Amino acid sequence: MDIHDNARTTRHSRMLMVRRLAGGWTVAAAARAHGVTPKTVRKWRDRHASDGVAGLIDRSSRPHRSPNQLSDQQACEIVALRRQRLTAPAIAQRLRRPLSTVGLVLRSVGLGRLGALDPKPIIIRYQREKPGELIHIDIKKLGRIDGIGHRITGDRTGQSNRRGTGWEYVHVAVDDASRLAYTELLPTERKDSAVAFTARAIDWFAEHRVIVERIMTDNGSAYKSFAFRDLLAERGIKHKRTRPYTPRTNGKAERFIQTSLREWAYAQPFHSSADRAVAMPLWIDTYNRSRPHSALRAISPLSWIATQTAAPTTPPATSDPEPRYVAADGVRPRAATAAGGLGLTPAATTQALLASGGDNLLGNDS
Repeated sequence: MDIHDNARTTRHSRMLMVRRLAGGWTVAAAARAHGVTPKTVRKWRDRHASDGVAGLIDRSSRPHRSPNQLSDQQACEIVALRRQRLTAPAIAQRLRRPLSTVGLVLRSVGLGRLGALDPKPIIIRYQREKPGELIHIDIKKLGRIDGIGHRITGDRTGQSNRRGTGWEYVHVAVDDASRLAYTELLPTERKDSAVAFTARAIDWFAEHRVIVERIMTDNGSAYKSFAFRDLLAERGIKHKRTRPYTPRTNGKAERFIQTSLREWAYAQPFHSSADRAVAMPLWIDTYNRSRPHSALRAISPLSWIATQTAAPTTPPATSDPEPRYVAADGVRPRAATAAGGLGLTPAATTQALLASGGDNLLGNDS
């Protein structure tokens, strides 16, 4: 049993109390010895007499009888009306019961809000297989720092005097498959900044053996501009947009922003925006090189890319003098161009593209 700090008796001391009374002690003497009132001594004596040793254990404070408690049938009536989408006041009025009672029953079954009756949307998770197939790009607005703020101190006093400090914007690009990330702190979120950042991000990913094929963004004006369109067209990259008001579609970037805020932007008190900007490259380098990622079997993004881009082993040539082919429906074998044996082995099964050639929002080929 749980004993609070000010408890005068325990199960063992109560048994000692009963034994002393059985040995001839008076109630007053036992009360003085244990530092309790005579009423307490008589209570444990009577409980032991009626229930034995089990009577010396603390009971629940719940009353033995609750004559006004709702029956199971009455509670089911409240739940049934709730499933007809009636509000709690409407249910209380119809059944002539207190609103507090109706609310207690509804909360106990998880129907405290009408929204609980709506089916939850199906969560569709997706992940690209190859680095560079899809890059998520997003922007997070951060307030400029002019001294340690209320997020660290917890004190909002004097916050009105700091207004007008301004904003700066974290532009992020995250690879869907490897979670490799590239970030920059820029003064604006406008077209010029977004286009320049995207160009640098594409080059940075290429330096790390990640060739960008698609980029996913939200429907911000910068990403709908002709300059952004022309940049992607020049680089031969497809542009994909998220559904309006559906941030989970760009979830890789959203999740990375949460991680960066927790582990970098708000991880320690910064005295100025310049101090925070200096800390960002150090953190992002740690994130890419050594921070374990649960989605990558607890290895870092760069380590995962190294395992995926390892050079494949070439099978040894055979001595068969004639080339051999494995035919596929609708595929004509290529004619041999050299005399004699070509050292060919049976071809791997070819994965055909969809006839529709369609592309959905979750990243299938377009």
